[in-house]
Amino acid sequence: MNKTLISTVDIAIILLYLGLLIFIGIYAKRKASRNLESYLLGGKSIPWYMLGISNASGMFDISGTVWLVAITVIYGLKSIYIPWLWPVFNQIFLMIYLSAWLRRSGATTGAEWIGFRFGSDKGAVTSHWITVVFALLVSLSMLAYGFIGIGKFIEIFLPLKTLFPSLQFIPDLYVPHVWGIVFTLFAAFYALMGGMRSIVWADVAQYVIMTLAAIAVALIAMFHLDMISFSSLVPGDWFSPAPEHHLALSWSGKLSEFNTRIQTDGYQLFSFFFGMVLMKGILTSMAGPAPTYDMQKILSSKSPREASLMSGFVSVVLLPVRYFMIAGFAVIGLIIFDQIREQITVNGVIDFELVLPAVIAHEWIPAGLVGILLSGLLAAFMSTFAGTLNAAQAYLVNDIYMKYLKPDATSKQSNRTSIAVGIVVVIISIIFGVLAENVNSILQWVTGALYGSYVAANILKWHWWRFNSNGYAWGMIGGLIPALILPYVSVVNDLLPLYYFPIILLFSVLGSVWGTYAVPATDTKVLKEFYTKTRPWGFWKPIHEMVIAEQPDFQQNKSFGRDMINVATGIIWQTALVAAPIYLVVKQFNSLAIALMIVGAGTIILKKNWYDKLEKE
Repeated sequence: MNKTLISTVDIAIILLYLGLLIFIGIYAKRKASRNLESYLLGGKSIPWYMLGISNASGMFDISGTVWLVAITVIYGLKSIYIPWLWPVFNQIFLMIYLSAWLRRSGATTGAEWIGFRFGSDKGAVTSHWITVVFALLVSLSMLAYGFIGIGKFIEIFLPLKTLFPSLQFIPDLYVPHVWGIVFTLFAAFYALMGGMRSIVWADVAQYVIMTLAAIAVALIAMFHLDMISFSSLVPGDWFSPAPEHHLALSWSGKLSEFNTRIQTDGYQLFSFFFGMVLMKGILTSMAGPAPTYDMQKILSSKSPREASLMSGFVSVVLLPVRYFMIAGFAVIGLIIFDQIREQITVNGVIDFELVLPAVIAHEWIPAGLVGILLSGLLAAFMSTFAGTLNAAQAYLVNDIYMKYLKPDATSKQSNRTSIAVGIVVVIISIIFGVLAENVNSILQWVTGALYGSYVAANILKWHWWRFNSNGYAWGMIGGLIPALILPYVSVVNDLLPLYYFPIILLFSVLGSVWGTYAVPATDTKVLKEFYTKTRPWGFWKPIHEMVIAEQPDFQQNKSFGRDMINVATGIIWQTALVAAPIYLVVKQFNSLAIALMIVGAGTIILKKNWYDKLEKE
């Protein structure tokens, strides 16, 4: 038996949570209004562990959680590698060295950082605008589709026309939009009132809610899990994370329909998929964070050391909690699959993304816990929304208004402009969300293409002294062209975008190299300042020799080997952090012990080879 409406207790919990957000926004407003840095970056005074929890909360997005539950149901422990498509281990590269390098700039946004790296020549201006446009397009698309996603999700539990019969005039197509607008306005309120400080405090509250919800779901799953019947339900390889040449998962009996989804996903040649996703993940991670809320949290930290600690803390606080919840939902979904099959079948096809809401609506999830779960998933949406909104404000105000329109703006003027800009961004994102059927393909096309063009230019900017702003601009353009064309060429149309990533990378590298040598090198004064402040390793010999001639005491960064060992250790350590909570929920205690030993060994190595060697900045 499934619930149709949530209880009064659940509604009270949701309302209490929304009231807390309003209080946080009002309370944080006073400190946020001091100046633009206080508003956008929290005055760079927020402790690293608070920023880490906030960043983790922002990554606990609702659409990602729904997708992760779906792939865990289908692929079991093999699913821990599929999110490398994003990639998830970019946090490892950030914690080991990239967060410190980025934070040393003292910049407010990624676009401002471009000026720090390349100066103010014509190419730098072009690169600056490319970065601003990239950030805004990504932000608007995330805001718009988060908006419609949360509306559809909440409508399952709070049917608007049942709760408010007077709203029968609203077309069914637009009912989720009403809920989307309601919860968007709550998120916008506290984000606009208190800026980064408000966002961080709200994220910490949201993380507590998500943790309680995750533990509760995991315990319910473990209570109802009978290993004998469960093992007969899933393929033998479901419990194995070992990469293999060809995916051996083969569902049978009542769940044989799962094989259709596996064929559609295109992961059957798993060794090829694993190699490609690892290569893309490493290259994408080396490029550094995209100019969104993740980068803003790094720039908000007190120091380069705290930026590194914050990025490392994200994996520790995010992954175990998130995967307790994901594993719990997946296990319950499989146990009760016969009961929810009809609910999650759309036009004769199983929609695995509906497993999560179907489980929440099941009688095993008691009143009160439903409210906590819905508040937690609302929190996931609002955290992502608020962080993304803050990033969009930062680029529009700092990189357009303050740079080109009113460089002499007072603190009061810049803060008021930030709020006004935020309101406009929210309105545009709501309009995009309402028109989602018309703009979805365009926005997904553009943002996907921009991400495809991002890698080569953003790796070279860290590691090659000769790389200049013209190379950056042409590297982005060179990757953009094939990234726009390839998805629409029929020959490769059935391939995962992952598989034509090497072509995009090749064109981006060619564009970067051609653009770099087409014009003179960046001004040596700019390069020397960047090199001395950032202290990157890589191909910087000519600049290093100039710096040594002026500063004989300057210490060259010789940590490449150590950093790469730490990155490899960190990826294995992080993967074990994902596997451990899944093994606990499915009661595979021997495998859990192995995963915990890997976590322990990785922690010891990183303590000695990374934490102990962090500069005391």
